[in-house]
Amino acid sequence: MSNLMITSFLTTVAKSIRNLNPSDVREMAEREVNIGLTALTEDGLNRMWDFLAPERLSERKKNELVRLVHPMGPRLPGMPEPPAHLDIELWEEGLSKPPQAFTYYKKDPERTVREIISKREELGLPLARQFVVFRKAVSEKVVNSVSQENALFSIATSLPNIVPSVLSLPFAVGEFASDTAFITANQLRMAFLLAGANDRPIGYREQKAQVASVIAGAFGWRSLARQLISKLPFGAGVVSKATVAYAGTWIVGSGLQKLYGMGGQLSRDERERLYDEGLAKGKAVVTGLLQRFKKTA
Repeated sequence: MSNLMITSFLTTVAKSIRNLNPSDVREMAEREVNIGLTALTEDGLNRMWDFLAPERLSERKKNELVRLVHPMGPRLPGMPEPPAHLDIELWEEGLSKPPQAFTYYKKDPERTVREIISKREELGLPLARQFVVFRKAVSEKVVNSVSQENALFSIATSLPNIVPSVLSLPFAVGEFASDTAFITANQLRMAFLLAGANDRPIGYREQKAQVASVIAGAFGWRSLARQLISKLPFGAGVVSKATVAYAGTWIVGSGLQKLYGMGGQLSRDERERLYDEGLAKGKAVVTGLLQRFKKTA
């Protein structure tokens, strides 16, 4: 890529990310989520507390969560009253709960996580930041969502005649000079969201290594695309283009998940495995999107 092309691309990306305000993500992530617990016994309350504040957490982190988790029912002397508004009510399994409350399934706590994330999507980011039990599910949802947005944008720019105008994307299509600029900007947004979900600092300076990696990776996008397309039995075209957009973003997101969740980078074997998984997932997503668009058209 020539210096002129590089300069042009960076200028386009700079314009594209002007709508990306990490302080907005930071504000969402730092929202406090108050959770009320209802159980028949003290043992039931303790199980729910251990679900929200597992033993591996530091004492400092547990002390922070004490302000946000509120046992309901009769108050003991000296016990503070819960806030007037609870964001989430969690009831022990077997109790007759109100419609807005969620059940804590002691034998299947992941089901509890899935139900809360599904029905209270707007709380996903702060829940993940404050309560480690939600991080994996929220991070995976962020990666899948942004990967699908990038595939959708690729389809929209390839087949504008069949994509409904009512489709809502994070940014206006007209503001981007290329698919790569949109994909790069959206991957930066994904990096901010994943940092927030994993209780990491959010921002261009705070995440300068990850920001630089995403932008540098955009220069190799064509090479990556060729590498991925070579594995596609259906060849070039709209499907392969959008599949690459999905898979490439999914690989970036998976790498960020490992970095923020476990530390360290993806190994070569992990990247190869993720290429294949991302292509399979991307093809299924893109095929479904195209079928929906054609039916709508």
